[in-house]
Order: sequence, then structure tokens, then C-alpha cells
Amino acid sequence: MLHQLIRTLRRRYAHTRRAARERIDRIDRRTLVAAGIAAAAGAAVFFIASTIFSHHSNNHDEGVYLMQAAMLLNGQIELYAGNLAGAFRPWFFIQDGGRLYSKYTPVPAAMYAVSMALFGEPRVTLAAVAAGNAALLYLLGTMTVDRRVGVVAAALFAASPLALMTTSVFLPYAPTTFLNLVFAVAYLRGVRDRSAVAAGIAGIAIGLAFFARPFTAVLFAIPFICHALYQVAASVRREGLLPVPGAARRQTITACLGLCFVGVTLAYNVRLTGSALTFPYQVFAPLDGPGFGRRRILGHSIVYSPELALESNGYVLWYFATRWFTAGWIGTALAVGGLALSVRRWFRGENALGTDADRDRFKRVAGGLLAGLFVTVPTGNLLFWGNFNILATLSDPTDGFVSQFGPFYHFDLLVPLSLFAAVAVVACRRGLLTARARLTAMRSPRAGKALFFAALLIGALVVGAATAAAVAAPLDRNAAYDDKHEHAYGPIDGTSFNDALIFIPMPYGGWQNHPFQYLRNDPGFDGDVVYALDRGPAGDFEVLDAYPGRNQYRYTYRGEWTAHPNRHVIPKLESTEVRRGATLDGETTVGVPDRVVRASVRLEAGGNAYTGYSIDDPDGSIAVDWSMDNGTARLADADTGSSIRLDDTDTVVLMVTLAQNDGSTLTYRQEATVRTNADGVEVIWPPERYVCPLVTDCGTEGTYLPDEPDVHFDGVRFETRMQDDTSEQ
Repeated sequence: MLHQLIRTLRRRYAHTRRAARERIDRIDRRTLVAAGIAAAAGAAVFFIASTIFSHHSNNHDEGVYLMQAAMLLNGQIELYAGNLAGAFRPWFFIQDGGRLYSKYTPVPAAMYAVSMALFGEPRVTLAAVAAGNAALLYLLGTMTVDRRVGVVAAALFAASPLALMTTSVFLPYAPTTFLNLVFAVAYLRGVRDRSAVAAGIAGIAIGLAFFARPFTAVLFAIPFICHALYQVAASVRREGLLPVPGAARRQTITACLGLCFVGVTLAYNVRLTGSALTFPYQVFAPLDGPGFGRRRILGHSIVYSPELALESNGYVLWYFATRWFTAGWIGTALAVGGLALSVRRWFRGENALGTDADRDRFKRVAGGLLAGLFVTVPTGNLLFWGNFNILATLSDPTDGFVSQFGPFYHFDLLVPLSLFAAVAVVACRRGLLTARARLTAMRSPRAGKALFFAALLIGALVVGAATAAAVAAPLDRNAAYDDKHEHAYGPIDGTSFNDALIFIPMPYGGWQNHPFQYLRNDPGFDGDVVYALDRGPAGDFEVLDAYPGRNQYRYTYRGEWTAHPNRHVIPKLESTEVRRGATLDGETTVGVPDRVVRASVRLEAGGNAYTGYSIDDPDGSIAVDWSMDNGTARLADADTGSSIRLDDTDTVVLMVTLAQNDGSTLTYRQEATVRTNADGVEVIWPPERYVCPLVTDCGTEGTYLPDEPDVHFDGVRFETRMQDDTSEQ
């Protein structure tokens, strides 16, 4: 019986193997090539995202979407930070009391959350979106013209610098285009096959796209909406209102499901903002939406006029055409030629390539709908001032976000550009085959083959070289930012944290993840590492009280944090603690470089009260004794009774300024965060230390780095102790 069972299993295995082989053999070779292109697109994007953007990009919106993704996995669409909202507020989040919520809708974040849940790596979604977009371009090209055009369109889309760069970062543009493409493919299948299921998928896809980016989805859908209205009107006129014609029924399904997600969007608005017609981005910046006139977001404001819209969008489209599409201006020229050829064929009642087998009205309609994106996307984007903002300098394509990611607000234009450039490529190939046949007939088969392969080789080399050059420039720019970020986060990457609380600086104001989007909190603010903004004495002690017992750190850097990729900072991560006592005695010792003739010591608090003394002809080093008790701070060597009052929470600043005869100075600046109460005084230790040439307050430009002596002048030394020698820092 066992022998019979084995024979049965072998027969079934052989049958399954034969069926699988037959199924593979039935797959068109061009479909397999398209699948390979899609897989290569996904692999390329995953590689770029993991290497060039290993610590994320210079566009800090990435951190917003990743935070939202983590929130969704935690079952949240809001953060609840209570009194600590100011310490934890992420970039582009709205603060409503103790509640925090993003200005962006959660659809792209939900797509990233899927791969975070399944693989623990959100970059898998980026790869899936890249592969999906390429595969959908193949389907669109096949439905609009034929499989050859579909294969070439998928390759042109996947190889474009805009698709490679924008899809490799956690931004919403490529995911929204994916939803738009699902809509387009499903809509056209519904029309061609008269499928109610496809019509339903189209409605769901465009509804999700609307939820993700309403303005983008509307601009993409306008040609299809116009066609749907025309088709419904024509079917009703032809067949009557009852029974409901099939076309009207299918379009109603698409519209109803799409409108359901419009309702979801409005319900989401009600949940977060209290009004269906008030989007979160409007709460964040009421003048940030589409339209002309005064536009404003945070401290950035301009009068966005139609003239400025035309100028800025003209530059954006020019950069798109010459730098961000495959092969630059060569690819754009092919797209223009392919569109012209298609329109000419359409007016003659033919398919874009004029083949007898494909003379059907559907493919002309499909091509016309996609060509309509050449009108709706650029025209609609005139209303959006974001296209001005991505150009740091209008006439400079190597500056601003456009230099790193391309004209991402026009991302949907890649669809018709790729499609019609593919039409031109296939037409050129057909022309070469015709020329080869004629030359073969006139002279010899060898000459015809030589001409054909020479032309193909030259064309491939030219297009390949132009594409490689176009991709190389943004890759280099973004790689420079990644080098900067990798260096800045080095101390954190190199430290294993357990139950840690890290205070981080605020170079751009009271935001987390702007610029340090790599340092994100868990949605419950209870992870192994909690990041809090260093907001000053009151705010810092408020956080410390909320997280007792955690290992405390301070992350800072020497230098100025700027958006320039070559302006690096030297990072510093130091362990801190809170020291308490009825009286705290400290000693600060500083080195005295050569040619210093006098020094002054100053202790101040609250920016007003101070005490101090002078030293003539200091030599070698200066030791300053100071102390704090309940409500006061004093210098040991100052005049008797010279003490300063402290607020409940305060910053006590000790400065030792060294001067030379020529008037140049060097100031050692020590800032201690303190809190006083009935039991005595508390201080966050060690204090922040700076070494400032020529000025007494130089911020992070003068951060003292005890482990980096080469960054300071000869003779510079800065030590501070409290209570005993074991506390030396």
C-alpha cells in the first residue's frame, strides 16, 4: 500500500510539473522581460535606499511618514504626550494641547507599515512600489499599443532619475502614482472587458489615491472622469435610462467606491480637526494649499502670482525634460516624437503604431486618456506653490530639493512620457528593420544586418550614457548628504542603549526629526531610547521627572548644522546625571595659552544677575571654585557676600575670558542646568562646555570636545568637577 501511495504521489508530481511547464511556455516572452525589468527596478531602489539613503535624506518629511507608520502599527493616528508635547513634537505634526497629529494623511505611511510589520524593514515597500510601477507601465503600454511598447515603457520609467531617486525615499509621490496606475489599468480593463470587478478596483484605487494626496489624484483622474461622463451620457442616449446600461453601471461602481474613500478622507478630517472640510495640512498652515495670492508655511511666505507660477513651473518642467527623464532631452524628444506619431495615427483611425491587427477604438481612447496627463498635471501644478519651493534658486538646477529628488510634484508625468517615448523607440526599431530589408534587397544581407546592429548599438550607447550621466549627478549629491548624516549619527550608531533618555538639540527650532529624522521615538514614548528636545531648564527637568531611573545622555555637536552637504559637524554624545545636595561645590579648571595677559571670571544666572573678579598675568591654568545652594550661586574668590539669586529652574553660566594685548580673547563658557527647591539644589551634570574665540557666547560652533584636542587651540584645557575628584568630566 505504501508503494502504491508513492506511485500516486510521483504521478501527481509529474502532472503538476508538466502543467507548470506548459503554463510557463504559454507566457509571452515579452511578459517575462517585463517581469525582469520590474524586479530589477525593485532591486535598484532597495539598494539605493539602503546605501545612498542609509540615514534618510535631506528631506525631513521622511521622518513624518515613518513615524505615522509606527503609529499605525501601534493602533494610533495621534500621539498623546500630555504636558511633554513640546519636548516630543515631531516635524510637521500639529500640537493640540497634549495631542499631536501629522499634517499628512496616513495612506503612504500605511504602505510602509505593511513591510515594517512583515519584514521589519520599510524599504521593502519602496522596492515593491518601484517594481509595481514598472509592471503597471507594462500593462498600460500593452493595453494602449502592444507588448513591445509595454516592455520599453516599463524600462524607461524604471530607469528615469526621477523614479530612482524619489522612489528610494519615504515620500508619498511614488506610492500615490502606484495607486493612480492601479486605477488607470483597472479602469481601462473595465472599459475594454466590460468588467464590473475591474471597475470596482479602479474606484478603490483612485479613492485611496485621493486619501493619500487629494490634489494629485484629482489631476490624474480628470481625463478618466471626462471619459466616464462621456461614456455614461452616450450609453444612456443610445440605450435609454432603464434598464441601466452596462457602461453606466460600471462607471457608477467606480464612482461610488471612489466616493466612499472621499468620505473616509472627510471622516478622517472630522476625527483630527473637527471639520470635514478642514484638512490637517490646513490646520498646520492655513495658507499652504493650492491657489494664488499670499502663501505661507511656518516662517516662509511669498505672494504666489500667476507670473511667478509660470516662471517657476517653467523651470521645473525644463529640468524634468532635460535632467530627470530617462536619457535627458533625448528621452523627452523621443516622447514628443512618439506623441506626434500617435496623434497622427489616431486621426487616421489607427493604433499608435498603425498596425492592422490593432485598429480598434479602445486603444486610441486609452492612449488619448494618458496623453491628457500632459495637460492636467502641468496645468494643475501651476496652482501649487510647492513647485516654487523645491527650487532654491529658480535658474539653478543643482540647488534645492529639485537637485536631489527632481520635480516630484510632477511625478505622474513619467507615465505618459515613458509610454510615448516607448512608442517612438519601437517605431524607430521598425524603421531600422525596414531599412535593413531594403538594403538587403538592394545590396547584401550582410550590409543590412551590419546597418541594423550598428544603429542599435549606437542608439543604446547614446541613451545609456545620457541616462547614466543624468542618474549620477543626484546620486552624488545625495551620497554627500548620507556621508554627512553617517558622521553625525556615529556616536549613537556606535552605542548600545538600554532604557535611555537622550536630549537632542534644536538647530531649526522646537521640532524633533528636523533635522534629526533618524532619531525617532516609539509612538508610546516608551522605547529603549526616548529622545527629548533640549528645551532649557524647566523643560528638561520636566522630562527628567517623567522618566526617573533612565540612563541619561546629551547629544550635541561642534559646528553649525546647515543644509549644505559638505558642512559637517563633529558629534558628541555624553552621559549625564542629576546631582543633588543641600550645597553643591564645584571646581572648574581651564588652560591658559601663551601670551595671555589678563583674565576675568564671571558667574551669572538668568541672563542678568552676575558676579565676578579679574586675574592679572595668569600662568598655565586657572582654577575657579564655585558653589550653589538653595536659591543662590557664588564664586569663592569674589568679593565677600557677592552671590546671585537663582530662579526655581535656571541656567548658571560660568565664563573665564582670557585676553591678549592685541585685544583678542578666548572664553571658556560653562552652562549648568539647575533647579532649586526646599531640599537644596539639583544640577544636570556635566554642564555644557564651549570654547569661544573673540566672543563670549558662540553656541555649538565652540562645543568643547575633550576627546578631540586637535580641534582646539594649543593650551586649551577645560575640566570641571563637583563634590569630589571622581566626578571629573
